[in-house]
Parts: sequence; structure tokens; C-alpha cells
Amino acid sequence: MHQPHDPYVRVRGAREHNLRGVDVDIPRDVVAVFTGVSGSGKSSLAFGTVYAEAQRRYFESVAPYARRLIHQVGAPKVGEITGLPPAVSLQQRRAAPTSRSSVGTVTNLSNSLRMLFSRAGTYPPGAQPLDSDAFSPNTAAGACPECHGLGRVHRTTEELLVPDPSLSIREGAIAAWPGAWQGKNLRDVLDTLGHDVDRPWRELPAEQRQWILFTDEQPVVTVHPVREAGRIQRPYQGTYMSARRYVMKTFAESRSATLRAKAERFLTSAPCPACGGSRLRPEALAVTVGGRTIAELAALPLAELPALLPAEGETARVLTADLTSRIAPVVELGLGYLSLDRPAPTLSAGELQRLRLATQLRSGLFGVVYVLDEPSAGLHPADTEALLTVLERLKAAGNSVFVVEHHLDVVRGADWIVDVGPGRASTAGGCCTAGRRTAWPGWRTP
Repeated sequence: MHQPHDPYVRVRGAREHNLRGVDVDIPRDVVAVFTGVSGSGKSSLAFGTVYAEAQRRYFESVAPYARRLIHQVGAPKVGEITGLPPAVSLQQRRAAPTSRSSVGTVTNLSNSLRMLFSRAGTYPPGAQPLDSDAFSPNTAAGACPECHGLGRVHRTTEELLVPDPSLSIREGAIAAWPGAWQGKNLRDVLDTLGHDVDRPWRELPAEQRQWILFTDEQPVVTVHPVREAGRIQRPYQGTYMSARRYVMKTFAESRSATLRAKAERFLTSAPCPACGGSRLRPEALAVTVGGRTIAELAALPLAELPALLPAEGETARVLTADLTSRIAPVVELGLGYLSLDRPAPTLSAGELQRLRLATQLRSGLFGVVYVLDEPSAGLHPADTEALLTVLERLKAAGNSVFVVEHHLDVVRGADWIVDVGPGRASTAGGCCTAGRRTAWPGWRTP
């Protein structure tokens, strides 16, 4: 028998983190704001319970082989949730920072601009048309071969690698080396190769110092460790790696932020001399749109970009119209000052979340619940109305919008309020009341 559509998301017995068996009904197809002081449990209810349960149900619906590709948030501590649609989370937490991520990649605007250059760009006489991948620094076809698409080159010097040349290698002269066994291994390999590891660094021949720090060779030798602390260590095959090679490899490949940060201390960074920091091959930089290269357009504030895009020719008009329509919500949310090449790690959490929100406006999703984490963070007061308009547009498209928020103007613009608290965690937090905004004491819009 067909079950009638439940107009509410009904939560029963939520006990995630500091929630104390919370029961709450939240209408669907509205903008609902979760309020409360810091530590009251509003995020535990919105993200830790409602969104987590939606993700758990979706995870159970996919094929087992695909589950390993999906980030799992874990089953929440809750008795029951009914009327729950699929959920999309736009939290302030960041993904792993990467120098290759930018405003353009976060919003997919870079894809549209690359397509415009590929299909409607002005090529030098005799040049072959380029695929859109050739305009991306994140592909082998487009990345500058000198800096590998990073836009900067990293180098090191003897002064950086050996800050105190009065020390011997055994005393730790090569500060860039790793610690513990790995550093001891490199020292013992050098000793086996015939280098004096007990002589002050500055007294070693220049040719030896150069080889130790900068060689690309990786000789393998049999190391016979000296007995230490009464322990006998067996001989082993040790491989040498120069200090520069170790630092560059760690900086480029290590998943440890601590190790990458340490390696970076021994490097200098400068714009790539080959591409001037544009990150692209010369062939891509020779193509222009409106007299500008893709690197020049990507460096402009987004609010200025539409006026500089071409409108002549059917292909150019179609691609320009698409790109302009994608830029509009970003500008509407007060982010028109950003450029496409702005690195994502330099964005604030609020900026990053609003960029993702702007992208969602074009997704065409219907019947989902968007869960947002203080989208007003860092927003200029003059742009609050635009944020409310965007939230209303998501609702008008047939979605529910659940917002964790403390900004009073955003709270006043909500259809429904879930007040979690009234106090902090472990005092008077962990419980909640809910109701329609127009009937909520103290929140009536003047």
C-alpha cells in the first residue's frame, strides 16, 4: 500500500555527542535554522545526526565494491529518523589542502573557461587547435614541464641544508636529514662509502660536500653497523639518498603535513622562470580570447570577467553565456573579488562554503536536504540578503535547507527555527525546541 508523503523529518531519541535523547520534528521544503550557543549541540543535531543518518542510508544502498570510494561518517546515536530525504552537506571543514586546488576547480568554472579557449580562442597562424586539457595545469597535456604545473620552482642550497658547518655529519651537520634510524642509515652509508663523518663539515673537500648534498646517484652498499649499547646489529643493504633528493621527495610526496612543513624549511620558492608562474605550456599561453591569455583572465576578479568575454560567433556566444551564468551566483554571494586562480588553501572556511553553495545552484538537484554550516561566516553585512535569496532559491527548486547559524538576519529569514540549548554543553545544552519563525518568541521579523 502506498504510504502518504510525510511532510516532516522526525527525529526521535538523538543522543549524538551531548544531545540528551532529543525528539524534534522539522518540516521539509523549508529553510530551517538550527540556533544555540556554542557547544549547545546544534551541529550534533544537524550534521552528526540528520546528515550522518542520510549518508548511512545512502552508503548501505550502493554496491559493496563502491563503498570503499565513499567517505563514511558513521552511524549516529539516534533511536529513529523518518521522513528523511537524501542529504548534501556543505560544511566549513576543508578537504586535504593542495596547491593545485583553486577557486576555478572548486566551482568547475575553470572547465568552462578552458572549453571557451579550446573552441573559440584565437590561435597563432599555423598552430594546431588544442584540446581543453591543454589549458589545464593539472594535466600532462597542459602543465608547464619545468614546474610540472605548480607555477613555482623549489630549490635548495648548502647553506639551507647545513646551517652549522662547524658540526660533523655524525653531530648532525645535515639538518635536512630525517631523524631516528633513517638518518643514522644515511650517515652509516656515507661512512661505508669512505666519507669522514666525524670531520667538521666545513673541512670536507668541496667536491665531497657537493656530492653528499646534491647527487642524483643512489648507490647501494653493505653496511656493517658499529655495536651500540651492547647490541649487535646484522649487516644490511643500505641505499644512499642525497639531502636535496630527500627534501624534494618528502615535500612532493609525503602525506604527513609535519614532514612536508619540515622539508619546506630547507627550500626556496620562486615563480617558475619558464611559465612565469602561469603553470601552463607555451602552446596554451599563445592562445587568446579577447586579446588575453587564459592565465590573464584567470587572474582577474570574477566580477570583471564576464565583460571581457567574447560575444561574436555562435560557439563563443553559447560558451560565454554558460560561463557568465555560472559566475553570477558566485558574485551574488559576495565573492566577486575572487579570481579563478586563487588557491583554495588561502580561502576562509566561509568563502569556501559559499563557493560550493553557488555551484549547487546549478546542480539541478530536487528533493534533497542541504545541510549548511554557518554560511554567513565572513560575509559582509550588505551581502546577507543575497545569501537569503540563494537559500530561498534552493527551497523553491524543491529542496529542504537546514542551516546551522547564529547570524540574526539569517535566523529572521528562516521559515522554521530549531533552538538547541538553552545553555552550553554539560550544563543546560543537549535539548531543543522547535517552531515556525513567525510564532517564535523574540524572532518575529519587524
